[in-house]
Amino acid sequence: MAMDHAKVASEVLDALGGADNINAAAHCATRLRLVINDDGKINQKALDDNPALKGTFKAGGMFQIIVGPGDVDVVYDHLIKDGGVREVSKDEAKSEAEAGGNIFSRFIKTIADIFVPVLPALIAGGLLMALNNVLTAKGLIYEGEGIVDHFKWLKDYASLINMLSAAPFAFLPVLIGFSAVKRFGGNVYLGAAMGAAMISSSLTSAYDLSQARIDGKVQYWHMFGLNVEQAGYQAMVIPVLVVAWILAWTEKQFHKVFKGTADFLLTPLLTILIVGFLTFIVVGPITREISDGLTDGIVWVYEHAGPFGGFVFGLFYSPIVVTGLHQSFPAVEIPLISGAKPAGDFIFPIASMANVAQGAAALAVFFTTRDQKMKGMSGASAASALFGITEPAIFGVNLRLRWPFFIAMGASAVGATLVSLFDVRALSLGAAGFVGFVSIRTNDIPVYVAIEAITFLVGFIAAFFYGKTRGNQGAGETVDEAPAVAIPEEAATDFSIVSPLKGEVVPLNEVKDATFAKGILGDGVAIAPAGGVVVSPIDGEVKVAFPTGHAYGLVSASGVEILIHIGMDTVELKGEGFKPLVKTGDKVRKGQPLVEVDWDLLKSKGYEIVTPVVVSNGAKFAGINDKASGKIATGDPLYTVAPAPAPVA
Repeated sequence: MAMDHAKVASEVLDALGGADNINAAAHCATRLRLVINDDGKINQKALDDNPALKGTFKAGGMFQIIVGPGDVDVVYDHLIKDGGVREVSKDEAKSEAEAGGNIFSRFIKTIADIFVPVLPALIAGGLLMALNNVLTAKGLIYEGEGIVDHFKWLKDYASLINMLSAAPFAFLPVLIGFSAVKRFGGNVYLGAAMGAAMISSSLTSAYDLSQARIDGKVQYWHMFGLNVEQAGYQAMVIPVLVVAWILAWTEKQFHKVFKGTADFLLTPLLTILIVGFLTFIVVGPITREISDGLTDGIVWVYEHAGPFGGFVFGLFYSPIVVTGLHQSFPAVEIPLISGAKPAGDFIFPIASMANVAQGAAALAVFFTTRDQKMKGMSGASAASALFGITEPAIFGVNLRLRWPFFIAMGASAVGATLVSLFDVRALSLGAAGFVGFVSIRTNDIPVYVAIEAITFLVGFIAAFFYGKTRGNQGAGETVDEAPAVAIPEEAATDFSIVSPLKGEVVPLNEVKDATFAKGILGDGVAIAPAGGVVVSPIDGEVKVAFPTGHAYGLVSASGVEILIHIGMDTVELKGEGFKPLVKTGDKVRKGQPLVEVDWDLLKSKGYEIVTPVVVSNGAKFAGINDKASGKIATGDPLYTVAPAPAPVA
């Protein structure tokens, strides 16, 4: 049956609270992408019950409705023309969605967008710097001499490594100029060119500026009645960020004024000329002082607060990660490790202690929980955190259970206090975890490793003890709501169904229940289970999760509705033997566990355990093909649903 596009558009509009509740609309090949003013006005049930829609989800600040290829553009046109919804491009919709956050969150996201692409270069440079430190440090292995002194042939290798390590920091304005101007919507090559100008060899290097001022060797330009210092901005962040924003804004204004050949010739010329003068006369000197003041201020507070400063910083470092504010730390760390500020970086070792503490708490959850899903998640995320990537442990485990997160904060505070007490510093960026010792000042490495061990033991022992006595994870208690699952766009055209179980495929007509055997509930197959957890056979949403855990109704992103009925008459067990892992409304991916089943219990109580997996809305499709037979493993192809042929015009 052909879709009534105008009717669907009207129903969608009503379910979303009317045109006034839609700030902007765009669409892609399969989905409506909408920026909603008030999510509370959305009638989710009406959208879920609409047979013309294949699912909804929210991602990137946009509410997205899967309509399907060939239909979405027509429904979208009716929304715009009939409903009066404001039309924008996909990129504009994304910008609108991002603009919906508060100023703080938008600022942090902007900083992250700029630094994330640059970080690999900085980490590579930092680790090379750490390698050079190991090779050249005196007394690390051989008394009174470094490795390169003991093995003379290594000297040139170390020299080349040192040159490579310095490059990302010395030319940092070029990297950030490129990345920042891209984020601000300007020409990235103009951003790189301006960054290159800020580190020109004709300027006094930022590394030498302090001494050059003392020696009176700094040169000046005499312009507009001012003496302008000819100083570079090597390894500086804040000046180039501000310059990049001004450059992108200036370029956009000229694009509005000039067209065609004039735009091509004059816009880059005038942009570089104007921004260049502003950079060295006004913006650069002011932001240099701000940058130096910020760094010096943080260092002063840390040094003068003593161990108490370390304690506070360590206690709140993980909550800072939760807010995303840690993305701004490179602006402080880079001057500390680059030589412009020779004190060394104290943020890195404290970050390492926080990461190790979160990993230790997650590992304690692994050893105390009986929840298999949580056990798998906590084990993997603990390993990740111990080696420097802490978000999986924080968001996937510790924050969900809360008590491991707070225990890790305490352990981090202990470690950071010791870092401050022994003045442990890093000389390069790297992986802030157990392997972070390569980035630490050579003489501090033994102390750093010892403090990490102490932090790990405090976090693990405290979390393990709490988990065993008061955390209740050993009893298999349910946990807070899992993080949202993102359904990939291609799932909207995926009609393949995989096996939710391992076992033996049984033709549906052999099932000992007439309702299934006669196909009353839909066509499909059944599986005689060989044990194991029941997983999702589709990418989509849990439409119905029975409280007893014995049956699940799922709808794929492509609109196929699947019913999984575990055994026959097992509803009579009233949940005994079933441990649900999802609930109604959850997004699920293929292979994601749905329920743990005590198959031996079901068999001991005399219940048939053959499990039908059927398509409950088969009338919308053209049948089921490629049914599997014989033995099957979890995740193997089970059958394919044939899409209904497109109606003839």
